[in-house]
Amino acid sequence: MISTDGLLAAGAAPIIAILRGLRPEEAVDIGRALVDAGIRLIEVPLNSPDPFASIARLQEAFGDHAMIGAGTVLDTAAVERLAATGARLMVTPNTDPEVIACGLAHGLEVVPGFLTPSEAFAAIKAGARRLKLFPASEQSTGYLRALLDVVPRDVGIWAVGGVTPENASGWLAAGAQGVAVWTALYQSGASPADVSARAKALVTAIAHR
Repeated sequence: MISTDGLLAAGAAPIIAILRGLRPEEAVDIGRALVDAGIRLIEVPLNSPDPFASIARLQEAFGDHAMIGAGTVLDTAAVERLAATGARLMVTPNTDPEVIACGLAHGLEVVPGFLTPSEAFAAIKAGARRLKLFPASEQSTGYLRALLDVVPRDVGIWAVGGVTPENASGWLAAGAQGVAVWTALYQSGASPADVSARAKALVTAIAHR
């Protein structure tokens, strides 16, 4: 079964592409642009049009060599629907132990959102081993370094919110396991060619950090 650790070890870029606003009919073409550029972690936020249909199409097309999933997962009903698609990535904007536990019970790779140390440790206690620092744009790389001094070494922190090709390498240099990127990669209505160009630029920026 594909895993985040396996993808990163195999050389996939440490980037989660956030496809907020994605429509099902464009999902495969946009997904292909990302995968071909080296981005193998893709989330469709659940406040997108018909998100589970997009997730199912992405999973069918790329699930063998990319990790597909949902973002903005807020309750256990959404976790159940996500698991039914066969997708494996679950990203939340908050720390909800019940949602985290439900995701883990379904074998999902859970990445709950947190901002404070208390939220981080609540997520870890619930079983999460990857955390989403959100919104990262409101903090600093120094804040991340301070968090990494106290969280367990087997817990990875991903910077999310305001990440761009210009600052992504700074977050990684500070110790982030990866970053998640929205508008610098995809905006509703963007063409596959545009997404491809943005994805390649971001992957290149990280590779040369």
